[in-house]
Amino acid sequence: MRLILLGPPGAGKGTQADVLAAHYGVPHVSTGDLFRYNLRQGTPLGLEAKGYMDRGILVPDDVTGRMVADRIDRDDAAPGFILDGYPRNLVQGEALEEMLRARQLHLDRAVAVDVPEDVLLARITGRRLCPSCGATYHTLYHAPRREGVCDRCGAELLQRPDDRAETVAVRLGVYRDETAPLLAFYRERDLLTTVSGLGSVEEVAARIREVLHD
Repeated sequence: MRLILLGPPGAGKGTQADVLAAHYGVPHVSTGDLFRYNLRQGTPLGLEAKGYMDRGILVPDDVTGRMVADRIDRDDAAPGFILDGYPRNLVQGEALEEMLRARQLHLDRAVAVDVPEDVLLARITGRRLCPSCGATYHTLYHAPRREGVCDRCGAELLQRPDDRAETVAVRLGVYRDETAPLLAFYRERDLLTTVSGLGSVEEVAARIREVLHD
C-alpha cells in the first residue's frame, strides 16, 4: 500500500496516517517527523536543512524530497508507506512521481480528507497544551475539569501560537494556494479519492479503508 493523505490543517491526516499504517503494516512517513529526526541526528540532510533554517530561509523542496526518498528506501518501507505532509505543492508532487518512477514503484491512491473550514477552525483553535507535563486538551472535545488548568498537575494550559485563529487563517490560505492544486494533479492521474473527515477517528478510517477496497 503506497498512499498519500491530503487535506487542510486540522483535517486529521496525522491521526489517520497512524491508524492506516498500523492496519496495513507500513510506515507512516511524516515530513515533520523526518525533519525532527534528521535535525536531531545531525545527518547530512539535517545539517543542510539547518543551514537554511538558521538563515531564516524556507528549506527547498529538493532537500525535503531527498529526506522522503531516504526514508522510503529503508527496508521497512519496502511493502509500502503512508505519506503525510508530502507532497505539499505541485513541484513536490512532480518530484515524488519521478522519485517513484526511478524506483519502479507507483502510488496506489491519493486520499483527500475533506472537512468544512468552520470545523477546522474549531478543531485547531480549541487545542490546549500543558507546558509542565505535556498533557493535551481541547475546549470542545476533551476539556479539563477546571477551565484553563491541567487535570494532572494543575499548571495553566497554553494555546500554541500556531493554533491561534489569525495564524490558522494564514495556514488555511497557504493550503488553498499551494496544496489544493494537488487535488487536480492526482485527479488527472485517476488516483484521487475524497472522503469526509467528519465523525470519529474510527468512522473516518473506515471510510478510507472502504475506498481502498479493504
